[in-house]
Amino acid sequence: MVPPPGAALEIRALSHAYGDRRALDALSLTVHEGEIFGLLGPNGSGKSTLFRILSTLIPPTSGTLRVFGEDVVAEPARVRRAIGVVFQSPALDPLLSVDENLRHHGMLYGLHGRVLEERMASLVEALGLADRRRQAAGTLSGGLARRVEVAKALLSAPRLLVLDEPSTGLDPAARRDLWSALARLRAELATTVVLTTHLMDEAAACDRVALLDRGALVALGTPAELTALVGGDVLWLSSAAPEVLAPAIAERFGLDAGVVDGRVRIERGRAHEIVAPIVEAFPGQIDAVTMTRPSLDDVFVHLTGRRFD
Repeated sequence: MVPPPGAALEIRALSHAYGDRRALDALSLTVHEGEIFGLLGPNGSGKSTLFRILSTLIPPTSGTLRVFGEDVVAEPARVRRAIGVVFQSPALDPLLSVDENLRHHGMLYGLHGRVLEERMASLVEALGLADRRRQAAGTLSGGLARRVEVAKALLSAPRLLVLDEPSTGLDPAARRDLWSALARLRAELATTVVLTTHLMDEAAACDRVALLDRGALVALGTPAELTALVGGDVLWLSSAAPEVLAPAIAERFGLDAGVVDGRVRIERGRAHEIVAPIVEAFPGQIDAVTMTRPSLDDVFVHLTGRRFD
C-alpha cells in the first residue's frame, strides 16, 4: 500500500518479538513530511525496537513500515538513502577535527570534491559549528559533539532525520542548543525529524507525539491535545497512609483519587478549590499538597495508571 501524499513515515500493524517477549504490538501511525515527531515512552515501550526497524537494522516480525513509500524490508537500500541516523552512542573520531569527521563520513557515501565541501560548509553554518571546524572532536562539549553527529547524518541530504534519545548525556543548556539546531533544520531544509525520547520536556517540543507503552500506541497528537486528555489540574497529596486516604477522599468528595508512586493523585478542574476542604476533612493525615498543570507524564498516568519507570 502506497502512503498518501505528504507521508514521510507510515507504519501499519507493525509487530516484533524477541522470543516470547513482544516488543511491538500491532503499532500503526503516520508521520507527515516536515514534522518534528516524538516517540515517547518508558524503557521497554518499544521505542528502540521501532528505531532499529526504521534504520533497517532488523526486520519486523509482521506488519509494514514505509519511508516515503519505500518498504524497509523490500527496499532497504532505498530507505537508507532517504534517512540520516543519529544513534545514542557517539560515533565521532575524537582525534579528528570536525571537518575531518565530516569529510570522511561524506566519502563513505560517495561524496567528494566541491559537492562535499559545499554541503559541509552549509551544515556547519546551519548548526552553529562554523567556528569549530578545525577543532578536534574529542575536545567539544557534549552539545557541540551532538550537533556534529547531526551534521554527519545530514551530509547525504536525507529527507528524514532519525535520532535515538538525542539528549542522552547532555546538560540542559546543550539540550536547548540542540533543539534550536533541529528547529533551524526544519525551517531551512524542510527536514522531517523523528526522535525517540523518555524526556517529557523534549517530547513537549515536538509537533506531534506518539505515546508508547509495552509496544502499543497509547495516544497520538500534539502536546496540547494530549495534555487536554487529563481535563484539569493534578493534585498530589503526601500521606503516611496513601492507600487509606485515597478511597476515603473518593467516598467523601466523589473524586477519582488513586495512589501513584506512594502519593494520592487527583485530577480535577479548578483543583485549588478542593484543597482546603480535603485538608480540613482529614486533619493530620496530609503532610503536603502539590498542584500542577497537566504534563505528558500526567497523560501517561491518566491512560495507564502508572508513571514512567
